[in-house]
Amino acid sequence: MKNKGTIGVTTQDIFPIIKKFLYSDHEIFLRELISNAVDATQKVKALAAKGDIQGELGDLTIRVSADPAKKTITVSDKGIGMTDDEVDKYINQIAFSSAGEFLEKYKDQANNIIGHFGLGFYSSFMVAKKVEIITKSWQEGAQAVKWTCKGTPEYTLEPTDKEDRGTDIVLHLYAEHESYAQESQIETLLHKYCSFLPVEIAFGKEKEWKDGKEVVLDKDKIINDVNPLWTRMPTDLKEEDYKAFYSKLYPMAEDPLFWIHLNVDYPFKLTGVLYFPKIKDKLEVTRNKIQLYCNQVFVTDNVEHIVPDFLTLLHGVIDSPDIPLNVSRSYLQSDSNVKKISNHITRKVADRLEEIFKTDRPSLEEKWDNLKLFIEYGMLTEEKFYDRALKFSLLKNTDGKYLSYDEYQTLIEPAQKDKDNKLVYLYATNTQEQYAYISAAKAKGYDVLLLDSPLCAHFVNLLESKMKDVRFVRVDSDTPERLIPKEDLSKPDMSEEEEKELQEAFREVLPKDVTFTVNFENMGPQQNPVMITQGEWMRRYREMSALGGGMNFMGSMPESYSLVVNFEHPIIQKIRESKDKNLINQVCDLALLANNLLKGEPLNTFIKRSVDLL
Repeated sequence: MKNKGTIGVTTQDIFPIIKKFLYSDHEIFLRELISNAVDATQKVKALAAKGDIQGELGDLTIRVSADPAKKTITVSDKGIGMTDDEVDKYINQIAFSSAGEFLEKYKDQANNIIGHFGLGFYSSFMVAKKVEIITKSWQEGAQAVKWTCKGTPEYTLEPTDKEDRGTDIVLHLYAEHESYAQESQIETLLHKYCSFLPVEIAFGKEKEWKDGKEVVLDKDKIINDVNPLWTRMPTDLKEEDYKAFYSKLYPMAEDPLFWIHLNVDYPFKLTGVLYFPKIKDKLEVTRNKIQLYCNQVFVTDNVEHIVPDFLTLLHGVIDSPDIPLNVSRSYLQSDSNVKKISNHITRKVADRLEEIFKTDRPSLEEKWDNLKLFIEYGMLTEEKFYDRALKFSLLKNTDGKYLSYDEYQTLIEPAQKDKDNKLVYLYATNTQEQYAYISAAKAKGYDVLLLDSPLCAHFVNLLESKMKDVRFVRVDSDTPERLIPKEDLSKPDMSEEEEKELQEAFREVLPKDVTFTVNFENMGPQQNPVMITQGEWMRRYREMSALGGGMNFMGSMPESYSLVVNFEHPIIQKIRESKDKNLINQVCDLALLANNLLKGEPLNTFIKRSVDLL
């Protein structure tokens, strides 16, 4: 008998419906339909395990097919199926999910039921003008039924013929969505959302090239791995297994540095594998490479706000049934389970790094240049991670030596305390461009760190705020004598009038598009006659503003430098006497050249003048 009716939507269903419409992509309809098919198949397995179904279950493969000519997509399963009463209860009454009821009854056997809200099926109406359900229950003597709906509250439900238990969902696509019926589109969606579902999914047949042409084989093309690496025990896996899985996730990527296998049962369920990629300085490029799954169903690869910001630089997979599948990102951000999972992952990452530091430090040193950006970013953005990271973080000096924070402090304490008893950490950001400054500092017995990540300015600011009685000073920010002042330095023996006159003479030959101050210091005859420095505070905050965060008005201010004239150098004494403009030009241009500030016509003029002087 053919029944007609109206789909029931009650006031209490409105909230989950709102959540449903927060789906951002129409393409998730296929994920939802196949997830339902997986649920139905897992239910059959649970019934069989409990003894409610006798005999063989048969082939449980879920099959997807498409007909571009008819503009249809069909998803078929050999799962639990439905009676007409169950269709009425679970399809016609929107948001009354069978998964919750089934879980309660078969909770010991059904650990992998995906659905929670009963709304996934209705995502099909985002792309289909008509949807048909042909289903036959597993129950003995059940009558197969066909449900038809054209996207309005009206539906028809009538008996039909179906030989096997299970369900076929047939979508009749809107004209504007008919491209979804193309083989390439279906394959793309299946690989994106269903690559690791726990029930085999077949789409078409395997093909091979034979005698110069493509031949279709009589073998189902299975598109998914039902036992992905993260669902297996770490003790059963080898290094090559982890690398092979990484290559499968990211075919064009270099091998990862190392990985963490997550496997938690309490107080929440969490599995996954997180890889440390070679990130170097690619802060933005490498984000959002973690794939989030719920019971092997792909949810998103944008895990920002789900895991701490610095962990978005990792690659890999996180899978948890405790992360809701069909809700908005704002809900996820406030969900207590998500916060617990986030904290756990942060702790596991710190545990793994500390373990490597303690048991295989040479390996950590070898990988450090590819890791340090990740570590610095974590220390900057996560207070708890900062505290843990001090135990395993390394500092690298310009000689290529790696030391822990405690080791480095011990190394520099004898020579690098200033007159105020503050420990001064000297650092360079580029060993080639700052070579002369590094050499001058080392000549005074100082050690120089190499801090060359794009986060350097923010990072040294953080360390200064955390470490007691410590200053960080870039090696080119002052003259060698003033980098770590041990005592008050004597001033050049010159009158105020002479100082102003010489300042004006030097300022006159300097570039006009950059702000320069001119100062005179006693640096000794062995130092260069002129040096260019850039004050630590102003330069640092300009760099911080350029990267974002803190005192953004600095980013719009022009760069400023200090031209430091070595009053004790013989050439400067000669300039005092002769006021030779060519000589002033030459020493200033040499300093500008050393700082990559001499270009274009001024550089050409310098070369010609140098030839003339020679």
